[in-house]
Amino acid sequence: MPQDDVLTVIHEVAHLMRIRFDQRARAYGMTRAQWVILLKLRRGPAPTQNELASMIEVEPITVARLVDRLEARGFVERRHDPNDRRAWRLHLLPAAGPIIDDIAVVRAEVLAQLLGDTVDEKEVAAVDATLRKMKSNLQSADGRTSAAAP
Repeated sequence: MPQDDVLTVIHEVAHLMRIRFDQRARAYGMTRAQWVILLKLRRGPAPTQNELASMIEVEPITVARLVDRLEARGFVERRHDPNDRRAWRLHLLPAAGPIIDDIAVVRAEVLAQLLGDTVDEKEVAAVDATLRKMKSNLQSADGRTSAAAP
């Protein structure tokens, strides 16, 4: 396979994965973006809406709308930042636990579908290592040293 085709294949695989996750999220009355927010909030200290927007690479107004919907469902809560009265920190609520568990199941199912019976652990490890190198190369080219993992 010519090297320039790898860009097309990476794009197409990512596109197909987004489609699968969009379909699965809709079954829960949610969007993939809302799922991403829940997963990001689960991973670390409560970010501000602006920090979260940067993490998921969308505009702050988009995060505000997504968080509004998550808040209405009782999954997320905005709390004043103790160090900046203008800022709000986003916190997961216990009601988000079951949906996060379901997201983990969906992720495992999509991964199983992605790998099928044709991709073995050694190949997965090689792809993972290669993609991490590619990611690092792109980040270095931008002068960035790290980025939030998907």
